[in-house]
Amino acid sequence: MTTASLVIGMLVWLQVKHFVADYLLQSGWILRGKGDIRMPGGYVHAGLHAIGSVPVYFVGGLGGLAAAGLTVSEFIIHYVIDYGKVVYSQTHQNSTNSRAFWALHGADQLLHHLTYSGLLFAIVLLRG
Repeated sequence: MTTASLVIGMLVWLQVKHFVADYLLQSGWILRGKGDIRMPGGYVHAGLHAIGSVPVYFVGGLGGLAAAGLTVSEFIIHYVIDYGKVVYSQTHQNSTNSRAFWALHGADQLLHHLTYSGLLFAIVLLRG
C-alpha cells in the first residue's frame, strides 16, 4: 500500500469517527458538561474522540508510546476546542438561524479537522 493510500484511508477513518463521536454519541449530559471543567461530559466526549483515533495510529505503523502521545494530544486539543466554543457561546448568544452561530460551528469543526491533518502529518513523520 502506498503512503498516499494509507493516509487517505486513515483520513476516512478519522472523518467517520468524528461524525459518530460528535453527532451520534453526544447525549444531553455530555453536551451539558462540555463547558464546565467540573463535569465529566466534556472529558468523556474528548475521550471518545481520542480513543476512536487509536486504530489509525497502529494502522499507520506507530508504536505504543507514539500512539499514546498522539492520543493524549488529541484528547487535550479536542477538549480545549470544545470548551472554548461553549464558553464563547455562553457570552455570545446566537440563534441557530444566525450567520454567527453557523460561523462558530464551522470554525469549531474546522479546528477539529485541522487537528486530524496534524495527526496524520505526525504519523507520516514518526513512521520515518
